[in-house]
Amino acid sequence: MRVTTPLDPAAVIAEFIDRVSPYNRHPDASPVAVLGVRTALGEDVFTLSDHVIRALCRALESYRDPEDRGDCSNCGGRHLDENLHCADCGQLHGILGQVIADHARRVAAAGDDPRSASAG
Repeated sequence: MRVTTPLDPAAVIAEFIDRVSPYNRHPDASPVAVLGVRTALGEDVFTLSDHVIRALCRALESYRDPEDRGDCSNCGGRHLDENLHCADCGQLHGILGQVIADHARRVAAAGDDPRSASAG
C-alpha cells in the first residue's frame, strides 16, 4: 500500500477559486451557487460566481482517475493494476497478457510434449 499525502478539501477548493476568479469578467455579479464542505478537518462554505462554478464543473467533467486502466475484457471488472492484471479474475491484459495467453494455449495444445510448446 502506498502512502498518500492527506488533502484538505476545503483548502483545495479555496485555492481553485483563487486561481479561477481573476478571469471572471463580471466579478460584481451575484453568486449563483453555495458549496459547503465538511470533513474531519472542519467545515467551510463557499459562495461561487457563475464563472467559478462553470470552471469547477468543467474541471470535474474532465477528471480521469489515475487508477482507471479500463475494463477487464474477461469479467468486466475495473480493477486493473499498473501491469494490467485484473484483481477480480486474474486475467492479464495488454501485449504481455496476449503473449502469456498465446504461450499457455500452445502449452495446453502440446499436451505432454514440452518441445512443441517452446517451438513458437
